[in-house]
Amino acid sequence: MAIDKVTSAAITDGTITSSDLASGTIENQSAFKNIIINGDMSQAQRGTSTSSITSDNTYPSCDRWKLRLTTLGTWTQSQSTTVPTGQGFSTSLKMDCTTADASPAAGDRVFVKQAIEGQNLQYLKKGTSSAESTTVSFWVRSNKTGTYICELYDEDNSRSISKSYTISSADTWEKKELTFAGDTTGAFGNDNGDSLGLHFWLGTGSNYSSGTLATSWVASTNANRAVGQVNLADSTSNEWYITGVQFEVGTSATDFEFLPVDVNLNRCLRYYQVLNIGANAPLYTTGDGNHNRHIRLTWGIRKRAEPTATSSASSGSLNSLNTTVDSKSFYVNVGSGSGTTGLNSNVTIDAEL
Repeated sequence: MAIDKVTSAAITDGTITSSDLASGTIENQSAFKNIIINGDMSQAQRGTSTSSITSDNTYPSCDRWKLRLTTLGTWTQSQSTTVPTGQGFSTSLKMDCTTADASPAAGDRVFVKQAIEGQNLQYLKKGTSSAESTTVSFWVRSNKTGTYICELYDEDNSRSISKSYTISSADTWEKKELTFAGDTTGAFGNDNGDSLGLHFWLGTGSNYSSGTLATSWVASTNANRAVGQVNLADSTSNEWYITGVQFEVGTSATDFEFLPVDVNLNRCLRYYQVLNIGANAPLYTTGDGNHNRHIRLTWGIRKRAEPTATSSASSGSLNSLNTTVDSKSFYVNVGSGSGTTGLNSNVTIDAEL
């Protein structure tokens, strides 16, 4: 099991043993007990709200939280200040149905997902006889009571496990804790790819709900993934909030791991960043009229992978943007004219899963 920290008490009472030290159990733990990034929904670099969402694979507001949607209603996703009282949170993620669909087609579905890199999951020891159990805990609120589904989906091996939770009281914050057994089949890839998805289902058609809920790890069958899920898209009065999402090793939830703002932001910057070149004063280059002028800049935080970068020059000119150098830096080409050119541009850098 995961060990949060080495203390004299832990050594005295036997929580940490000599075999732990010898085997590297402690050394191999993640620096953070919470595998989820931005579980308190405090970072929203893309903006605090996106409306009229009808498409799949978008990151509408809170960093690292993707919306998966196939023709099941129209939605607004926002970073909300509605939070559970006295728990230390200042923000939540809100899903608001703005166009209802009370009769989903068979293939319709909507869920909120965080994608997790395989190299951040190696200490779960998935695919071995020592696979770790994990617990997902979170605060949730909705006007629509009933059964909801939380799913772990192994992208590397097409395996899944789902657990249901119940929102019992309308418009009331409730804390949920769901424990998932370790999976002894199928290891996660030790790389920067999307190995595991944590899914919070909000609605589905029969393709994902006509079977028997897979409450143990199995080769994934769509019909068994979200059985019993309510349809949050059945009314434009429906809304759903979540915050304090924690995914950790062990069979019980611990208190939410609050991180300093700069640490949480830097973890998000690995995947997405807006860089304002010349924000306070334009960045100047001088040319002789015969050669292209290039400026090499760094991201600051190494990206997950070579990112996709787009730009909009608010002054000067930006002829091209080259990110093929590596995941740490890029070139901007400001043209081959003579004289001095000032550049002021927003560059959006996207290395998300």
